[in-house]
Amino acid sequence: MRDKIFADANEMLKQGKKTNLAVLRMVKTAILEKEREFKKKLDDEKVLDVITNQIKTRKESLEQFKNANRSDLEEQTQKEIDFLNQYLPKQLSSLELDEIIEEVFQNLQPTGKQDMGLIMKTIMPKVRGRVDMGEVNKKIKEKLGG
Repeated sequence: MRDKIFADANEMLKQGKKTNLAVLRMVKTAILEKEREFKKKLDDEKVLDVITNQIKTRKESLEQFKNANRSDLEEQTQKEIDFLNQYLPKQLSSLELDEIIEEVFQNLQPTGKQDMGLIMKTIMPKVRGRVDMGEVNKKIKEKLGG
């Protein structure tokens, strides 16, 4: 995954696609920062986390642009999000997510909110990079009763 991003950045440079190149350069920089932090090359799972964080940041910006009626920035940010999404695995549908949550609940049989950490720890490997974790958190809280 890391190598693909670096190769794609070089390809965007050759093709003159400045917008996509800028996005990939930001991702590359974030990857390199994490590698310095961990003092090793990132595996695919960590690269997915970097990409997911890049998308999350852009979604937050998108909301601010919508509130400020900045349609020009809104459109550009949405294009960046769409471009980054191609590096993520196929996203889970709401129904697929509900099935995974139900399976985890059947296995763990949680009794209340105190089991939230255990539930999230169990679900994370199954859904990482394939769904917005805020949505997962919301659905689990609803299922726990509040």
